Amino acid sequence: MIFKKMKKLAALALTVALGATALTGCGSSSDGGSASNGDIVTLKYYSIGAEPKDKQMVLDEANKYLADKIGVNLDMTYIDFGDYTQKINVTINSGEQFDLAFTCSWAGDYLGNARKGAFLDLTPYLETTGKAMYDAIDQRFWEGATIDGKIYAVPNQKEISTMPMWVFTKEYVDKYNIPYQDLHSLEDLEPWLKVIKENEPDVVPLYITKGFSPPQYFDFIVNPVGVEIGDEGLTVKNIFDTEKMQSTLQTLRRYYQAGYINADSATAQDNKSVKRFVTKGDGQPYAELLWSKDLGYDVVASPIMDGLVTNDSTTGSMIGVSKNSKNPEKAVEFLNLLNTDPYLRNLLNYGIEGVHYTKVEGSENAIKLDPEKSKDYSVPYFGGGNLFITYTLDTEPETKWEEFKTFNDSAETSPLLGFKFDTAPVTNELAAINNVMEEFKATIYSGSVDIDEYLTKLNDKLKAQNIDKVIAEAQKQLDEWKATK
Repeated sequence: MIFKKMKKLAALALTVALGATALTGCGSSSDGGSASNGDIVTLKYYSIGAEPKDKQMVLDEANKYLADKIGVNLDMTYIDFGDYTQKINVTINSGEQFDLAFTCSWAGDYLGNARKGAFLDLTPYLETTGKAMYDAIDQRFWEGATIDGKIYAVPNQKEISTMPMWVFTKEYVDKYNIPYQDLHSLEDLEPWLKVIKENEPDVVPLYITKGFSPPQYFDFIVNPVGVEIGDEGLTVKNIFDTEKMQSTLQTLRRYYQAGYINADSATAQDNKSVKRFVTKGDGQPYAELLWSKDLGYDVVASPIMDGLVTNDSTTGSMIGVSKNSKNPEKAVEFLNLLNTDPYLRNLLNYGIEGVHYTKVEGSENAIKLDPEKSKDYSVPYFGGGNLFITYTLDTEPETKWEEFKTFNDSAETSPLLGFKFDTAPVTNELAAINNVMEEFKATIYSGSVDIDEYLTKLNDKLKAQNIDKVIAEAQKQLDEWKATK
């Protein structure tokens, strides 16, 4: 384990703005896609997140720079998180002309849309127009992005691995002298949950909400099917058939019965006003800073397990080029600049210097956001290119991105990295299995039900929906893929 090495590295969830999304661009083209105005090519670009109030102001600045630099302007549309997948799929399926779109493992269906031909094969461009960004981005991102030997989107370089963490309220850590840095497994928490339960009647020892998932030492191919971490034989299993998950669920049940978990754990939405000792988070370096700001009180964090580089983590944020783009060379040229040019990347990330932020005196790379105007231009930092060339905030150490690189370099790589499951042979089974998971997951992860009874019901339903067929198909494809390595 690398817990001592990673002691000061925790998860920083990069902020996003919430709000209404307008499906109108800031430029126009007669056919709805890329257009040329003299020597200037306009690229239609769909990105994820709420529409920022000052989008037009920032794009005007960006377009002046882009026109001079590479002969490009952006016609940019933001689609809010909850609507993104559905709306971008409608755009793709309708044949609408566009040039660029956010896509990933959890929104915009990178794998599915790439396989059905929605995105341009970028592989040949990465030796020419896109070579600078190819060299700048960690090669493991490209490996995760590869589908059947080809790359269909540019990964936005950020944290490369997933690292689940326990997030502790610092007030109680200090009050009871709790050695939080030594607490990693679910079982490690038990004596301190007892202390909080006995001494802090208004505090929930372990706060769980409907979206909670317990520590899972598993690399999923499709939920709930995958390979246990550390299994060098790469045996595909149902996670609910593993001793580790069964033990974890029994521990949660015991904690619930002891009063360590909130009574509404199966249905609760995250309520910041609830006093809690510990909860679970997922992230990367400097989580405590943002979590503390978001909650309004100080927290500290400890990793549950080492970071693991997976297909999902490496494809967690990407930008694809439409197969129907009329200017693919210019689209790739823009992406290359976005991932290598600090001025452009920071302009689209933070807005305009002197308006939305100011430089910290004496520093070239640290900024202070304007407390009011920055609200008018707030976009998902992770969604728009190489984060490692963005400025650091005045609340963050200037070594932040160096430490992110250390975090990335120290992460273990899953042996499944690069394997892409072709779900076509089991499409119907997967749809049915997903319905079963939606029915059971919040309840069974909450600790609020008898595990022997509910785990039997869950596994019976999964078998009825042919999970064994999915496992066999995944194992077959994984074995074939492994033989080519």
